[in-house]
Amino acid sequence: MEDKVILEQLALTVSLRGNREVKDTYQVFHMTGLLDAFSEPVFRKVLNGYIESGPTNVILDLSGIDFCDSSGLGALVQLAKKVQNLNGTFQTISNPRVTQTVKLVRLEQFLSLQPSLEKAIENLPPEKK
Repeated sequence: MEDKVILEQLALTVSLRGNREVKDTYQVFHMTGLLDAFSEPVFRKVLNGYIESGPTNVILDLSGIDFCDSSGLGALVQLAKKVQNLNGTFQTISNPRVTQTVKLVRLEQFLSLQPSLEKAIENLPPEKK
């Protein structure tokens, strides 16, 4: 059986762009640009809405992010907590720049850093793939 797939552009900011890919049991957000104090409020608001509407298994692809500051980290923590409260899973695909920032504040476990989309999909619970 083919997975149902939805792909749509996200309305974010000039410095932060992205799209959303929805499969049957999970959704992937592919982000590029800057996740900083300027883009964080819109980023958090847009993703919160999609997380609430489901699916609640979320993979956040930050491999295309050039910069993430403390505001961006705060938004990631809030989104991860929201997903946990909805009994979903939250994983973050990282790049060396983002990984360094996340490890600096020791959030790599909480944000479930993954090296690739394939690895994140493998880590979904069996019934949620």
